[in-house]
Amino acid sequence: MKRVVVILFILFITIESCETHSNRIEINNTVESDKKIETYIVPYKNNVDAQMDDVLSYSPVDYDKKNGVLNTAIGNMMADVTLKLSNPIYNTRTGNNIDFVLLNHGGIRSIMSKGDITLRSAYNLMPFENSVVVCQLKGSDLKELIDYLVIHKKAHPISGINIVLDKNYNLLDAVINGEKIDQERIYHVATSDYLLKGGDQMNFFKKSKKNISLDYKIRNILIDYFKAVDTVSFKIDNRFIIKD
Repeated sequence: MKRVVVILFILFITIESCETHSNRIEINNTVESDKKIETYIVPYKNNVDAQMDDVLSYSPVDYDKKNGVLNTAIGNMMADVTLKLSNPIYNTRTGNNIDFVLLNHGGIRSIMSKGDITLRSAYNLMPFENSVVVCQLKGSDLKELIDYLVIHKKAHPISGINIVLDKNYNLLDAVINGEKIDQERIYHVATSDYLLKGGDQMNFFKKSKKNISLDYKIRNILIDYFKAVDTVSFKIDNRFIIKD
């Protein structure tokens, strides 16, 4: 919203004051409001607000990425929904299925409060323009990916892969869709273009044999999912667990 207002402000200044285009205008809290500019912007702001407050779905509880150690309900939601909506696109284009999803904990930018889920909720949850990319990794290259998750001990959203640790965080088992990892097989891993480029130090994605962008923003995936369901319901489960 702030971006829209700032852009409109700049356009207005450009139109009204072309003769001063070479001067630098600093925008800060000391700048007095201009009623003419505010009046110009109001119709656009009201239109955007109306769209952002459009109700898409309902959440029966608060979802917070801080609620959980290695496995959070909101993270599971983001990973599961990404897998569910991305796989048909990938399958149509390549004839293959996505084996699992890995996103990043830091990409979840807000809580999802109990009550109506609006378009604004989706933008707050995922404000970035990150899109889904499917990487092709050999089974032998997945060790680095799994080691990363074990070492960092953070609830990065995953779906399709299960990792089991002992109480000292030593790896006990890792399976993909219930099956042992085949070292020679090529796995199709959905992630974001941010992580593909090494974001959050996930450098193992650089070993990908091939990358296919789905041109599908993660935020749009969330919006499409919220529109399709009346009430969301996700929980912490056994995709990443610690055994006593």
